[in-house]
Amino acid sequence: MSLLCLHSVFSSLATTLHSHSLVQTRPNTPRFVVLSTHSNAKILKTNRKSRYGQTLSFYDDDSEEEGEDDDDDDDEGKEDDWLADDDDFAEIEEYDVNGSKYRSQKGVNKSRSKGSRRSPVKGFGVGSFRSGRSLQVAQEQLDIRNRRNTIKNSFDDTYYNSKDVDQRGKVMTRNATENRYQRLSEEIELDEKWLPLLDYLSTFGLKESHFIQMYERHMPSLQINVCSARERLEYLLSVGVKQRDVRRILLRQPQILEYTVENNLESHVAFLISLGIPNSKIGQIIAATPSLFSYSVENSLKPTVRYLVEEVGINEKSLGKVVQLSPQVLVQRIDISWNTRCIFLSKELGAPRDDVVKMVTKHPQLLHYSIDDGLLPRINFLRSIGMRNSDILKVLRSLTQVLSLSLEDNLKPKYTYLINELHNEVQSLTKYPMYLSLSLDQRIRPRHRFLVSLKKAPKGPFPLSLFIPTDECFCQKWAGTTVDKYLAFRQKLLLKDFAKKYERRG
Repeated sequence: MSLLCLHSVFSSLATTLHSHSLVQTRPNTPRFVVLSTHSNAKILKTNRKSRYGQTLSFYDDDSEEEGEDDDDDDDEGKEDDWLADDDDFAEIEEYDVNGSKYRSQKGVNKSRSKGSRRSPVKGFGVGSFRSGRSLQVAQEQLDIRNRRNTIKNSFDDTYYNSKDVDQRGKVMTRNATENRYQRLSEEIELDEKWLPLLDYLSTFGLKESHFIQMYERHMPSLQINVCSARERLEYLLSVGVKQRDVRRILLRQPQILEYTVENNLESHVAFLISLGIPNSKIGQIIAATPSLFSYSVENSLKPTVRYLVEEVGINEKSLGKVVQLSPQVLVQRIDISWNTRCIFLSKELGAPRDDVVKMVTKHPQLLHYSIDDGLLPRINFLRSIGMRNSDILKVLRSLTQVLSLSLEDNLKPKYTYLINELHNEVQSLTKYPMYLSLSLDQRIRPRHRFLVSLKKAPKGPFPLSLFIPTDECFCQKWAGTTVDKYLAFRQKLLLKDFAKKYERRG
């Protein structure tokens, strides 16, 4: 009798494991299309809103982000958030999975009643850019010959490596497991088969709110087998993606969990390397533009590169540098953005085509900047302070990133300091345009005030060349003192200026 009971228990357990481990392939699965988003939040506007009426960001809240390295003291990092509204972007390819197609998750049913769960909104995708071919993404399948091993591994991953086992070693019930994702289960129809994947993704810092965002952007991404997801994310980590960037990548491009290593990820990484991009920079480019995996290498990315070389005129040897500076050029409708900006700079400043090519090579972000809200206001500002078109063109050839600097927080304060404190002239900017890219608080003001305090400031207009050398060279050649003494003076000055700003706000 006891043997019969044991046989019944093990049969029931095997059935349960089978239902949890095997992925059934249905012939009538719904269609989906992989949608890509532009990767830079400063380039692409979004009007997506949450159920609470707040604008959804493709990035995480700053409060949840890990601390990042500060920018260099000497470089002014503030750029405006004005966007390129007049650009069209390359269309995304339609993806097939095992011969079947799925509809993409495009949003939330806003008409749902309070307390009801979210449901995916069905819709159709757009065709591929410059091609009607599809980039096949294979759906993860279990090898029938290794079914027993797969069941065992899935059991280990799902039950013993997850949080589904209590301290006494007992498998928790479905209700107890869903308690870990109470908010998520209230918002969406939470399938218990998703739980191993959710547990794994939680190790990258994703929370219930993030899973809701992924569900809204692309629901099928939560249906991926945890073993397949682990393989793909571990591959990304192996090519240089940082652990802290995985969460951001998944929120912006959850479809990446569906892209197989053999048929997608490896070929795209090989493409980036073929452009001359160092292996050490691959991870940064993926983190900046994860949507590039949704573009066909042969039918979209390579034609874009050919256009940059053959039509724009960028030197083939400079392609790697251009992509490192702005990976978004690979997923942008480069023909439209190039032509509109080249024509604008030619008409507005009389810029020769070769000069515009040099600008794009040095600062390819130029192709993303809005003409009306970005380029024109900055050109007009330089005109308003007394620069002629030829002077402006000279500055832009040398320092194209001037077009990215904030008017109110950067260009105007530096011009005011140039005239009122340094007693210099606007024409000096054509000789030393780098002045506009240096930090006013970290370099320009401290060096000027330090020499004044030492009574070593040159008479007459303060030369802008004194802001160019390193701190060591400046202290040795001009201040005649140690770097430590200068840095202590700068720190004291920064604290004093901060106190004044705080008093004004109070």
